[in-house]
Amino acid sequence: MFNRYAIYFTPPPGDFAQRGAAWLGWDVETGQAVQHPTFPGVDIAKATQTPRKYGFHGTMKAPFFLADGQTEQSLADAVEWFCSAQRAFSLKGLKLSQIGPFLALTPVGDTTPLNVLAADVVRALDDFRAPIKADEFNRKNKPSLSDAQRHYLQEFGYPHVMEFFRFHMTLTGGLKADESGTLRPVLERHFGDVIPSPFPINSLTLCGERPDGYFQEIERFALGKASNSL
Repeated sequence: MFNRYAIYFTPPPGDFAQRGAAWLGWDVETGQAVQHPTFPGVDIAKATQTPRKYGFHGTMKAPFFLADGQTEQSLADAVEWFCSAQRAFSLKGLKLSQIGPFLALTPVGDTTPLNVLAADVVRALDDFRAPIKADEFNRKNKPSLSDAQRHYLQEFGYPHVMEFFRFHMTLTGGLKADESGTLRPVLERHFGDVIPSPFPINSLTLCGERPDGYFQEIERFALGKASNSL
């Protein structure tokens, strides 16, 4: 059913998740399109076209193809087992940030527990990832990558892991400076005071890429619980 799989942080059902889904125009939990909010003079559909198909999320293990001999159920079982052995924690909060040409929500304060969790996710579940193929490696092997990032691309199929991991919840595609300036106050108004502070990280979500290229939730797993009870 799914082309690729990914391990994401996705916010639990509630106002924050709803605002994120509406902004992007896609609800990763339900696998359904959502109507954008309306702000005069702002083309939200255009600004969010690139990140829309991934849904409102923070990447923990980037999209990957299943390795030979693995199944969706074996992957889900492994994610549940992994999550049951972790501890939930909280970030101080999230803030709106400019990352290169796009806007995203990024953590405020100490991110050490989050960085450790992301590194552990990448390592612990990598047996489920099919090795990166030469054409995919060549496509992702950008001149801007460092030697270490190039090594991670070959080893884990993604260069932005370990010390290069930066948690973010993407809100736009690439923007020009004037577009970014226009969208910042719109985003601040849209999310208002619904971003939790402190911001809990108490679950991870296994998501799948559908044949149409959109990602949707398969199952959410609580951190630090023996079974999937949130």
